[in-house]
Amino acid sequence: MSEVHVARRALLRERCAANSAQAGHADALLVTRPANIRYLTGRPPDGAALLLGADGTDTLLGPAAADPSHRHAGSRPADELRTVAIQSPDGDTAVAAADLAASAGARSLAVEEHHLTVSRYRAVDSVAGLHLTRLTCSVEAQRVVKDQEEIAALRTAAEITDQALGELLESILVGRTERHLALELERRLIDHGAEGSAFPTSVATGRNSGLAHHRPTDRRVEEGDFLSVRLGARYHGYCCQIGRTFVIGTAPDDWQVELYDLVFAAQRAGREALTPGTACSDVDRATRQVLDGAGHAEALGSATGYGLGLEIGEDPRLSPGAMGKLDACVPVTIEPGVHLPGQGGVRIDDTLVVRPAADGGPELLTITTKELLAL
Repeated sequence: MSEVHVARRALLRERCAANSAQAGHADALLVTRPANIRYLTGRPPDGAALLLGADGTDTLLGPAAADPSHRHAGSRPADELRTVAIQSPDGDTAVAAADLAASAGARSLAVEEHHLTVSRYRAVDSVAGLHLTRLTCSVEAQRVVKDQEEIAALRTAAEITDQALGELLESILVGRTERHLALELERRLIDHGAEGSAFPTSVATGRNSGLAHHRPTDRRVEEGDFLSVRLGARYHGYCCQIGRTFVIGTAPDDWQVELYDLVFAAQRAGREALTPGTACSDVDRATRQVLDGAGHAEALGSATGYGLGLEIGEDPRLSPGAMGKLDACVPVTIEPGVHLPGQGGVRIDDTLVVRPAADGGPELLTITTKELLAL
């Protein structure tokens, strides 16, 4: 993957040079957002900062204790990324990067203002001889469309997630607590090769499923409950998401079937709208109209879904006010839910990759059944 990361850094330079207003004619670029550093280097950041110099020299600065391979200042691995260890435990890697840029003759430095805290920005700005400009969200924009290696990592993350959820559904659930089930799901993710959970696993039972942002409690699973589960694996840094709702023990009540069918129809409408060139707001509209017609206009909240990759909640955002259109090879979630406080709720989440109709339409990565199962 080293050649891939070299190419990504080169493309970032080209884009910033082509858009001089965005890059502010910067002599060097400073990247501090952890996901952006991993995207451009392939390495967990561990408090690092990445400096892209005007001469094509790229330097990853990190704490000396973060990675033993970084102890030798100025080491240069196969991908031509120089690594420098900051010996002082109180040293700020962003400030050290700015000092390095200034010592190399840079007079302007583009920084990620949207990531730096005010105090850290001021510390970088205090470096003598440097004028700071705005990098805005250049790296985030480059991350939206995924390459084949990234999509392969997402597929594996989805496979791990489906496997963990499938195994749980084959076990005895009645009498177990939400918290216990959530911990077991996260353990199963790791057992099957995940680095960890992409986000805190949510398990909601009975009336708790009627809360949109419920955190697992010690409530025990009972016969007749809705069981709503939301989880995702992180694999090689890439995150997926799945959400499913089941009924425990008995055949579902009529109101449970009706509510489930409504959310399923809304989710299907959103999935079917995922084609390259479609406005992001139109995907949200397709999903929202189904719920609106049944009197649940506000059930979706602010968005139908969003992009994901190295983070959960990347661009694009599928919301009423979203700008822009979908591209091919963009992974997104479609995750409608209707939550009835005091009664129960249904949520169905999938991770998909936008594909043209000629390629079969959107690629569904999370394949656990969406049938309303009585467990």
